[in-house]
Amino acid sequence: MTPSQSMRTLIHTLLIGAALVLAQSALAQGKSIKLIVGFPPGGPIDMVARMMSDQLGKELGQTAIVENKSGANAGIAAEFVAKSAPDGQTLFVTTAGAIVISPSLYEKLSYDPVHDLTPISLITHTAEVMVANVNNPAKDVTEFIANAKKRKDGAAMASSGIGSPPHLAMELLADATKTDLRHVPYKGVAPAINDIIGGHIEALFIDVPVALGPIKGGKLKGLGMAAPTRHAMLPDVKTFEEMGIRGVVSDNWYAVYGPKGMSQAVIERVGQAVRRTLEAENVKSRLLGVGVEPTPTTPAELAALQKNDAEKWARIIRLKNIKGE
Repeated sequence: MTPSQSMRTLIHTLLIGAALVLAQSALAQGKSIKLIVGFPPGGPIDMVARMMSDQLGKELGQTAIVENKSGANAGIAAEFVAKSAPDGQTLFVTTAGAIVISPSLYEKLSYDPVHDLTPISLITHTAEVMVANVNNPAKDVTEFIANAKKRKDGAAMASSGIGSPPHLAMELLADATKTDLRHVPYKGVAPAINDIIGGHIEALFIDVPVALGPIKGGKLKGLGMAAPTRHAMLPDVKTFEEMGIRGVVSDNWYAVYGPKGMSQAVIERVGQAVRRTLEAENVKSRLLGVGVEPTPTTPAELAALQKNDAEKWARIIRLKNIKGE
């Protein structure tokens, strides 16, 4: 290496170091880091954000607090983050819906997931499992579909709302099996689960963390896993692929985004803090305990996942002519 090359390398290293120091200083100026969640307290994404918050605050040298801004399928929260200062003090802890489903579901959005938000890291893939009342005669999805095809009116399936991942998973299943599955949307997953337990409706797709308690408590039965592999905490529930039903893969992933305009230094610092948080034993063990396996990524990997899933859900939304309310 020539002296001039050595000098350029040294300058480059110093500039990176200075940028990281400035990023750290910018983050430290705020009183707390806000983790914005687009759903009410007590739901799966809120639970995950709260499990992460203390450790993430420690990693960033500040206090991290969870703020719930519910409404518009997390659109209110997304818009709030999109309009926030790009200093790493305001982060969007979100499900896939606001990022890869809403753009195809609604004609107009108050934010653009691609241009107004900055990918930081995936948190987890939360596979969806199809569940039914324990007295349902079907022992798995193939029997459920066979029974539905024998009836003139098919089968009725609940969801947590129009255009939600459970709804779209149901549409994937209807398309893959050419079965009449009638959609019954609820305002949230809790009332839908209650009606399935009560025998008022037949089946529902739900995130594994939400399904674990009712299944293990004998209140629901798992009919099929909408994932490439079985889930470690539900090992007896077969995947759709295992049962010969292809194309029914639905995971309601969770991720961390920031506002547009974040500097590379701030993105890197926050991203590293998120990844260290998810790898911390105290956080990882709690997440695994509720069926959430941490899967941190780089910003580029999250952006690639976002692009792929946006295209997948856009296809089924167009095919079924689904319109958001």
